[in-house]
Amino acid sequence: MRKLEGRALICLLLILAMIAGLIFFVVRLEMNGRKWAGFYANEHIFSGGNLIAGELLDRNGNSLLKYDEEGPHYAGEEWQRRAISTVTGDVGCNIETGANRVFRTRLVKYNPITGTEGFFGMKGGTVQLSIDKTFNEAAYEALDGRNGFVGVYDYTTGDIVCLVSTPTVDPQDPEAIETAESGAYINKVISATYAPGSTFKILTAMAAIENIPDLSDRTFTCYGETEIGEGIVTCPYAHGTMDFSEAMANSCNCAFGQLAAELGPETMSIYVQKMGLTSSYEFNGIESAEGSFTFDESDLNVAWAGIGQYEDQVNPLSMMVMVGAIAGNGSAAEPSIVKGESAGTVELIGADTALRLKELLRNNVITNYGDDNYPGLEMGAKSGTAETGDGNPPHAWFTGYSGNYAFVVMVENGGSGADTAGPVANAVLQKINGQGE
Repeated sequence: MRKLEGRALICLLLILAMIAGLIFFVVRLEMNGRKWAGFYANEHIFSGGNLIAGELLDRNGNSLLKYDEEGPHYAGEEWQRRAISTVTGDVGCNIETGANRVFRTRLVKYNPITGTEGFFGMKGGTVQLSIDKTFNEAAYEALDGRNGFVGVYDYTTGDIVCLVSTPTVDPQDPEAIETAESGAYINKVISATYAPGSTFKILTAMAAIENIPDLSDRTFTCYGETEIGEGIVTCPYAHGTMDFSEAMANSCNCAFGQLAAELGPETMSIYVQKMGLTSSYEFNGIESAEGSFTFDESDLNVAWAGIGQYEDQVNPLSMMVMVGAIAGNGSAAEPSIVKGESAGTVELIGADTALRLKELLRNNVITNYGDDNYPGLEMGAKSGTAETGDGNPPHAWFTGYSGNYAFVVMVENGGSGADTAGPVANAVLQKINGQGE
């Protein structure tokens, strides 16, 4: 009898172990099945390193990239394929943030019951991106062969509607990697950092508004240079006597250098962290680059950092979201590259501060850049001319908002931000507003 009881106990333990193993397997399958199915060695869904099914669409349902047994098929002529290449990814999946790489498992259309083939054969999945191909084409044309980037997103929904980074490659060309220019396989809006130049004065203005009580009553006199700490901060020319709003419109280095030094390294450090400029955004399986800033105990270095130079490095996506939060009265939707899949909202600043900053940015366009250069857009913006320190012309920045859209544009070694990057922003935003050709 005892022997039977012992055997029964052993059988019961084996059954429990089997059930536990089955539960473990099911849980692992649910958690990792999609990843396992999308592994490149799976010859059932890959041929020659390429998927055999799946399609990427733009926000309007236009096909950007379709896979079948013959390989990938990119839509449009070569220049149109180039305009979207850093979004879709290239034929060899060399672009780390490319959709054909990031959303590989979604294109496979794995199902835990039917696997990757389904009941009616291998069909693959469809991923609808937030990008509008015509907006990307407008941005690519406006850059006109110059290196740089354009990012535009709807700060109310999080949808990134335009994302161009140049130089590019023809993504359909498997040999392109051998002749591609440096930077062609990186999406600079997401993965790069640059000195922001005077666009960073937006943050310095924000910190000043919230920490200097008499700011609206102050005047600043610019003689073309001013002594701060142990050195000199210079302007391109003497701006004369200005109030705070005029100093912003004139992008006066002397005024903003003085403000940054007065705010001090601790306050400036708090604000770059508060505004998300030293952290990254994670969205749809993509992670953006982190910015970096140095505010040491030298008043001169803090002054130069406060005007977007010294060791400042900003990620363009973070800058775009920050401007979106200003336009959104303090908050903005987190960015997304898939239509309607924003992860939530970021609360960056108070509504009163956002309102004051919007007034400053709008005034910049009205009194400096010229509303006539941006017809119908009612834009608020800040330009930037970021010195590179390598003997080449400075990078030309232009960032701001219009309607529900925040944007960031940069032309590498383009010189004046308003003169060079401003027209690029206008071309894209006019297309978005339905006024472009």
